[in-house]
Amino acid sequence: MNKPGIVLLLLLPLAGLAGCANRDIYGSAPARLPGSAVPTASETFTPGFNVARLALDMIGTPYRYGGADPKQGFDCSGLVFYTFGQTGLSVPRNSLAQFKAARKIPLSQAGRGDLVFFQDQEKLSHVGIYLGDGRFVHAPASGRTVSIGSLAAPYYQQHLVGVGRLLPD
Repeated sequence: MNKPGIVLLLLLPLAGLAGCANRDIYGSAPARLPGSAVPTASETFTPGFNVARLALDMIGTPYRYGGADPKQGFDCSGLVFYTFGQTGLSVPRNSLAQFKAARKIPLSQAGRGDLVFFQDQEKLSHVGIYLGDGRFVHAPASGRTVSIGSLAAPYYQQHLVGVGRLLPD
């Protein structure tokens, strides 16, 4: 291996550590693939894995209110609508309709591709695509990009109102 290749191999672990400090009040993690995104043999190419994988591919796409396209950007429900649609699954366009259509399940039963719903004050305000290990992909807010969030973050712990499944059994 040449010297630049060796240097790169030595610096890669440090680059991963540097990203760990890049968290905000909502618990968004840096745009990197979590270990939980690697499928087990039994779930390779299942609808849930495919939805989660495609959602991960959208990391870094800008937030855009009303957006449901990677070229223009996403809002939270637009990200769900797009990723499910790209895998051949038809889902409602807005988060309230997605919440109503989803079969409610306990968080302990959530799997890749399930949805996590959040509420501010009196109304449903946000939705994300669950990855496993308490992490989800979402389009958080104006001025931000699609990223990975953590259910361990205090904001999301306080505002989680349900977990739902739109995936086929």
